[in-house]
Amino acid sequence: MPEAIEIQLKKGALELCVLALLSQHDSYAYEIASKLSDSIGMGEGTIYPLMRRLQSDGFVETYMVESTAGPSRKYYRLTEAGRTNFTSQKAAWSSFSGAVDTILGGAQ
Repeated sequence: MPEAIEIQLKKGALELCVLALLSQHDSYAYEIASKLSDSIGMGEGTIYPLMRRLQSDGFVETYMVESTAGPSRKYYRLTEAGRTNFTSQKAAWSSFSGAVDTILGGAQ
C-alpha cells in the first residue's frame, strides 16, 4: 500500500481509536500512544495534538494522579459528550466500513 494512503487511513481512524481506548478505561497520553503504536503504527507525535483538541472540544477531561516512580501523570477520561461522540463515530465507522467491505467483496 502506498505510504500516503496508509497514513490517511490511519489518521481518519485515529480519533475513533483514542475514544475507543478511553471508553474502556481512563488513561494517560503515553499509554494511549504506546497502544496505538503497537496496534496501528501511529506515533506519539500525532497523539498529543489530538488529545489537546479532544479536550478543547469537550470530549475528554483530565485529572492528575500521583506516581510513586516519578512525577504525577495527567490522565484523560471521556466526558458525557465524549461518550456520545464515540457512540456516534463507532456507528458511522461500522456503517462505512461495512459498505466498503461489501464493495471490496464484489471487486474483481
